[in-house]
Amino acid sequence: MLDATDSKLIKALQENAQLTSLELADVLGLSASQAARRRQRLEAQGVIKGYRAQLDAAELGLGVQAFVQVQLTSHAPAHSDGFNKLIKARPEVVSAWTMTGDADLLLRIYARDLTSLNALIHDILLPHGAVSRVHSQIVMSQIKQDAPLPA
Repeated sequence: MLDATDSKLIKALQENAQLTSLELADVLGLSASQAARRRQRLEAQGVIKGYRAQLDAAELGLGVQAFVQVQLTSHAPAHSDGFNKLIKARPEVVSAWTMTGDADLLLRIYARDLTSLNALIHDILLPHGAVSRVHSQIVMSQIKQDAPLPA
């Protein structure tokens, strides 16, 4: 269970993962060693899974973001496992979820342009034997950036 101080620590790290133990201590009202121990405990428990830099897709030349729904021909492990391996290996697919409803999977994809997205869908995803149907939605603008998880 997380207490109020853990929640405060998580919130602070989600806003700025580069905070030092001394800076965290100021935020939490603890000593630097207590703040460091709390962070280490949350890391050891798997609450904090890692730290990443937040990048600007457009600055990296990734001008198209899309959500792609995939319907599989079968849910047999031989089909789905092979497709899961494929999407894990594709750097354009930045996240993937299995879903309830019409689509079996939802993929979040970043591509350089529409031509690249089209090639991924038509040359890589659709030809895979596990895929029955693909439905793509191109992001026009992102109203809310990926936000911290509520703690």
